[in-house]
Amino acid sequence: MSKKGIPWISAIPLALFLILALFLLRGLYMDPRELPSALEDKPLPEFALPVLQQPDRIVSKQDLLGKPFLINIWATWCPTCYVEHPYLHTLAKEKGVRIIGLNYKDEREKALNYLDKLGDPYELVLVDQKGRLGIDLGVYGAPETFLVSADGVILHRHAGDMNERVWQKEFLPRLQPQGATP
Repeated sequence: MSKKGIPWISAIPLALFLILALFLLRGLYMDPRELPSALEDKPLPEFALPVLQQPDRIVSKQDLLGKPFLINIWATWCPTCYVEHPYLHTLAKEKGVRIIGLNYKDEREKALNYLDKLGDPYELVLVDQKGRLGIDLGVYGAPETFLVSADGVILHRHAGDMNERVWQKEFLPRLQPQGATP
């Protein structure tokens, strides 16, 4: 091997280290709650799930279309779901927002007790006990909330609790062009 080739070979580990350091540095400045969804601007996945309060009633995607709505992923085992629950009441009752609950990998009796105790802000609560729709939506955990257009296109996804700041900053600007703002 000639002596001219050695400096290039020895520079490769340094270049790899610098590339890795740039990726790590970029990660330090990212908000971990901002998880982009691969499904934004894509159709809501097809599903057929039972209703929590009426297990014999099956609801599909087509049953929900016609007006924009939120799909809120929640569970009784999720502490943050308890925190956001009062704000979901505010959205539904004071702002007239249509919210579909998706009870995620939970026990039916516990979910019914949760809504009985804390109130039910949802127009409808679907049961995703095996997490199939959650997988199709790319859900990382609960709570997560999706904004869906009247024709079934996912407009936005938020991981974490829904609150006034999130509503004003992330959801309302996307909902206003839909003509369905409260």
